Amino acid sequence: MTDKTDAAPTAAIPSTLDANGVLGPRLRWITIGMCALVLFVAFEAMAVTTVMPVIARELHGASLYTLAFSGSTAVSVIGMVVAGAWCDRRGPSTPLVISVVLFVAGLAVAGLAPTMVVLVIGRLVQGLGGGALTVALYVVVARRYPVRLQPMIFVGFSTAWVVPSLVGPFLAGVLAETVGWRWIFLGVIVVAVAGLVMIRRVLVGGSSERNDDAPPLRPSRIVWSVIAAGSVLAVGTATQLEGAWRWAMFLVAIATLAIAVRPLLPQGTLRVARGLPSVMITRILISGAELACEVYVPYLLIDRYHLSPAIAGLALTGGAIAWSGGSWLQGKLGRRLSNRGWIVLGVASIAFGLVGTTLISAFGLSPFTLFGVWIFAGLGMGLATPRLSVMMIGYSTQVDQGFNSSAQAIADAVGASSAVAIAGLVFASLTAAGGSWPFTACFVLGSVLALAALAAASRVGRTPQES
Repeated sequence: MTDKTDAAPTAAIPSTLDANGVLGPRLRWITIGMCALVLFVAFEAMAVTTVMPVIARELHGASLYTLAFSGSTAVSVIGMVVAGAWCDRRGPSTPLVISVVLFVAGLAVAGLAPTMVVLVIGRLVQGLGGGALTVALYVVVARRYPVRLQPMIFVGFSTAWVVPSLVGPFLAGVLAETVGWRWIFLGVIVVAVAGLVMIRRVLVGGSSERNDDAPPLRPSRIVWSVIAAGSVLAVGTATQLEGAWRWAMFLVAIATLAIAVRPLLPQGTLRVARGLPSVMITRILISGAELACEVYVPYLLIDRYHLSPAIAGLALTGGAIAWSGGSWLQGKLGRRLSNRGWIVLGVASIAFGLVGTTLISAFGLSPFTLFGVWIFAGLGMGLATPRLSVMMIGYSTQVDQGFNSSAQAIADAVGASSAVAIAGLVFASLTAAGGSWPFTACFVLGSVLALAALAAASRVGRTPQES
């Protein structure tokens, strides 16, 4: 349990290497273990994206290619909801162990899969465990890290995501061409188990206490999570249909998703109420804005500017490095800006990057200008997302840390999947127009979402620790 001394804000965040830092004696192993778990999840995601075409060809499962990705994301919502209530009632220790076990089991099933159907089943199990793992890690941060160190541990999480984005695709290709794609799944198991051992030895007897004041997991929330998961899957599937059926299925899925996620998010989220609800809606909007544009940046550079895939990919690499740099910057400078200040600055940077990308696409400006502009989008994500997580924790108590952590994870999943699906529909609908219009329309969508996020960010307020 975090005491009042830990909860009190300080003027600046100390070095991560000092006795009281995230790599100090008290927190060293739990920090390394959590970052290792984030690293292995990120690497697996990047690597599988790279080699899935090879897997689909070898297992004769091209028809299940999309489901191998969207199914995992959809099922993760169920894991998030269950883990959130479990963490509130029993602490994060046991849910963390179970989530890693599920993820590892999914890796084993996928790595040994004789058919594409079995591989998809493994991916679904991974999604269930991965969703729960994300929530459990947030609760560990809330209960074991003082407020002054929370921005720095989120720096570690960001770095653990960036490194795989730089080396993951290349390493995955090497593994697929040498020992085989199966070892991308099976090899990660060792890292996962090692990370769990590091965390488990510290958590036992610490943050795993019961809290009978927290509400139990209601069956209705499980039902809503299943409906939300199905809606996420339907949103992605709609892009595979043709004509009016595509839009009909999409609109029904989005409406159902909006209804289903309402009980899974803090009250007032969908009407952008001040405080925690605005934190959540800002997270939804920037997750959707950034990813809806990101998937089309290399596509634009290859299709319209005729750059090689390797060169086009450097735009995303620059954005990933800027993301890590922004995360480090907000952690290093600590309290020189309020949480709200960092978030508004970050979202403004995202909006600048996406609006700039839109103008470059619309007017056919130099492709290398896009490389520079996209850095602002990555930088903004690095500045804003850690502080949104800090504010989520700051608005939480031990009664609802799990619920709010699961809500934030759901916000990321829903925002990203919905925005990418909308962008896919817009792109497909305008393909006949030719030129850069389909790309520009997708970037306009991202820009609008980013500007809406900027308005929501102004309403995040101040947490009790900041007051």
